[in-house]
Amino acid sequence: MDVGGFLGLVERARGGDRRALGRILTFLEDLSVSNAWMVEYLASNSSGKAQVIGITGIPGAGKSSLISRLIKAFRDKGYRVAVIAIDPTSPLSSGALLGDRLRMQDHATDPGVFIRSVTTAGFEGGLSLAALAMIEAFDALGYDKIIVETVGVGQDETTVMDAADTIIVVTMPGAGDDVQALKAGVLEIGDIYVVNKSDKPEASKTYEYMSFVAEKGDIGREGAWRPLVVKTSAVLGMGIRDLVEAVDKHLEYLVGSGDKAARTAKRRKLLIKLLAKKIVLDTLKKVYEEHDQSVGEVAKTLKGFYEESLELVRLAGRKLIEGS
Repeated sequence: MDVGGFLGLVERARGGDRRALGRILTFLEDLSVSNAWMVEYLASNSSGKAQVIGITGIPGAGKSSLISRLIKAFRDKGYRVAVIAIDPTSPLSSGALLGDRLRMQDHATDPGVFIRSVTTAGFEGGLSLAALAMIEAFDALGYDKIIVETVGVGQDETTVMDAADTIIVVTMPGAGDDVQALKAGVLEIGDIYVVNKSDKPEASKTYEYMSFVAEKGDIGREGAWRPLVVKTSAVLGMGIRDLVEAVDKHLEYLVGSGDKAARTAKRRKLLIKLLAKKIVLDTLKKVYEEHDQSVGEVAKTLKGFYEESLELVRLAGRKLIEGS
């Protein structure tokens, strides 16, 4: 798409055209050398005021149900809400395995809510280039709260720390072994810790434990912010107001301390790194395809593996320099 066509889509999306926004996000799902300027345009036209909220934690803790409740609470306060639901990549189609979360679909017709599923695209850490690009799009288009729901696989998801302003880690009663296992990974990155399903037995025990380790400073990101611990029941709607207050309180801290701007810069730094990685890999893929026969000959003779690899890299480098 040319520049004029894209700018037209952006204007329509700003005016509330959901189909135009969907097309923009589709472009961002497949970034390349030819359309990387779209992300730069969106980032340069964003306010930076949107609060990016990463939600991760123990599988089965009820993250999707909790997000559905958060969406409603944010909308009641007049916020525009975007949700980026990150799903595992299908090994066959490379598409999102789970699709848009069914529990969030109650909000699908709300013009102030937009939900999009994206894949990890095999990127370690539970995030992808597309997800980071979409954050810039939603910010530029005036959304106040951008929720990023990670896959929910545990310790490998700490990369969300580089993308989100506020990280909510969700656990549940009776998950003592899981909590201990996560202490070396995702449990250490939170700004807010949620004990969901707090209507169940052992909820108080889990809450007391989480509050204890938070008070000791054993969990949470580095800095002056002391992590908050909140009890919720997404099914019953309990504790949601307390969670929203905690989220707003953390935003106030970020803005007042200057950490909001620092975290935005950190997220964009990761975006640039992933875009550079994709451009290099896409170029290498083209070179592989163009020289498939010579690579095949080397594979048959079992000689010159290293030299052939270096030649492919040199050719890819030449393509990048020449812009071809």
